Amino acid sequence: MALANTTLSAACAVSDKQIVVAASTGFAAGNYIRVDDETMKITKGYVAASLTVPVLRGQDGTIAVAHASGAQVTDGAATDYSQTGAPQTVDAFPIAGRARVINSYSADGAIALPPAGADALAVISGTAHTGMTLAVPTKDLNGCKLTILNLTAAAHVITVAGGVGGSAIVTLTQDASGRSMIELTAYNELWYCPALAGTTTGFDVAVS
Repeated sequence: MALANTTLSAACAVSDKQIVVAASTGFAAGNYIRVDDETMKITKGYVAASLTVPVLRGQDGTIAVAHASGAQVTDGAATDYSQTGAPQTVDAFPIAGRARVINSYSADGAIALPPAGADALAVISGTAHTGMTLAVPTKDLNGCKLTILNLTAAAHVITVAGGVGGSAIVTLTQDASGRSMIELTAYNELWYCPALAGTTTGFDVAVS
């Protein structure tokens, strides 16, 4: 079999022992599920074709965290995942390497800052206009990157506190005609973005 993608049809709390998905094609007891940065394992109690999936949380060294409705869900057998197959001489994600967290958003709210010393991916999955805010980065986030991904081709609006690079650019509007992505870097309590100080020809977001 191969990996299959669907989404959460309901939010998942840290303590939840089951998730609710939009589709269950390929789901089976013993399969592994990836939601944001967390790996889960489907338990023996799973009923075939059910959209309610009982899971063991925080597998393969990951941590159980809350996930928003609409978050991407990847399902498959252990052998379908490239990093759980044959033994490797070099760990794909060494402990000493730079960490990255993934957070999903489907409603208006604040985008979480990256942890100090790590990067973050914010996936906005709402199907309608979503208004998001991004706080000023703290002093310990120098060099941390935040990538904001528009998963659903909607005109999501991100209000950046302090302006991009300290400029008058405080609003980033993602392209409603197609999926888009923007990367920001924190330094000295400001967010910086390539090209926003000059021409934005071919850029995937509108700025104001």
